Amino acid sequence: MLIDNHGRQINYLRLAVTDRCNLRCNYCMPSEGINFVQNDKLLTIPELKQVSEILVSQGIDKIRITGGEPFVRKDLMVLLRHLATLDGLKDISVTTNATLIGPHINELKALGIKNINVSLDSINRETFERITRRKQFDTVHDNLIRLITEGFNVRINFIVLEGQNEQDIIPILDVMKHHDVSVRFLEEMPFNGGSKNFKSIAWNYKAILEHIARAFPDYQKLESPKESTSINYKIKGHTGTFGIIPSFSRTFCGSCNRLRVTATGDVITCLYGKPKANLRDIIRGESSVEKVKETILKTIGSRAKTGFEAQNEHSNTVFDSSMTSIGG
Repeated sequence: MLIDNHGRQINYLRLAVTDRCNLRCNYCMPSEGINFVQNDKLLTIPELKQVSEILVSQGIDKIRITGGEPFVRKDLMVLLRHLATLDGLKDISVTTNATLIGPHINELKALGIKNINVSLDSINRETFERITRRKQFDTVHDNLIRLITEGFNVRINFIVLEGQNEQDIIPILDVMKHHDVSVRFLEEMPFNGGSKNFKSIAWNYKAILEHIARAFPDYQKLESPKESTSINYKIKGHTGTFGIIPSFSRTFCGSCNRLRVTATGDVITCLYGKPKANLRDIIRGESSVEKVKETILKTIGSRAKTGFEAQNEHSNTVFDSSMTSIGG
C-alpha cells in the first residue's frame, strides 16, 4: 500500500502512453503545436508493462491510460491486453478524444475495459472544429454513440472555455439526457505550452452549477466517493448524471489518491507540480525493479499537500507545458 506524507492512500495511476495527439485543441497546445519527444525517449510497451506491474505490486489498483491521444500509439492494445491479466488491478480505464477508438471497441469490451472518458468540448460541429482545429466531429460523435449503445461506462469531459463553448453547456445536457452517461464539466486550466496564463476564471465550478441550475432547477446532489474529483448531480427526468470538476479551484486535494507517470517516464505527484523523478532511465539500467520501487516510495513520501503548494514549487514555469506532454 502506498501512503503519502499526508496520510493519503495512493491507489490510482494515470499512465500516459504518448505525448502525441491528432487534434490541436486550443486550450491544450499552441496553434503551431509543440515539440513532441523522440520515440527513443518514450517508454516502450515492455517498459510500460513493467512500470504497471511494479506499481500494482505496491498497491495501485486502478490505472487510467492517457496521452496525448492514447490510440495514436499503434501498439496500445498490446499494453491493454497485458493490463487485463494483472492480478490486483481492479479497474482499467481510458481517456480518449474518440477519433481513433472505433476499430478497438469490440476488443476493449472483450477485455472488460469498459470505463471510457471521451473528451468532447462541444456538441456543435462549428464550435468543435474551432476548438480542436480539426474536422473530426462526425467520427467522434459516431464512436461516442457506439460506446454508449454497446454498454460502456461513458463519461464525457467538457472543459468550459470562456468565450468559446459556454453556450453548449445546456445543449449537451439536453442531447445526452436519454443516455446513461455522465457529462462532466471541467474548469479550464492554463496548461497549453506557455501561450496562455491566468490567475482567475469566470467559469469556476460555482458559476457552472449556477448556469445549469437556471436551466434545470430540479436537480439533486449525489453522494460521491471521497477521492472523487467530480461533484456529481442528477437532474430529474435525465437518465444520466452530470458532474463538475474544480480542476483550477482544486477543492479536492485533501483526498487525492492519484499518481501520474508521463510517456517519457516522469513521475508527477500533482498535476500542478514538477516531475519528481524519471523512471525511464532507471528501468533501462541494472537492478531496475527495486530501484523503481524505492523511487516511487520516495516521491510519494514528499508530495505537496495541495495543488497550490505544488504550483509554488515552480510558479514561474508551472504553466509552460502542454497538457498533452503532462499526461492529463
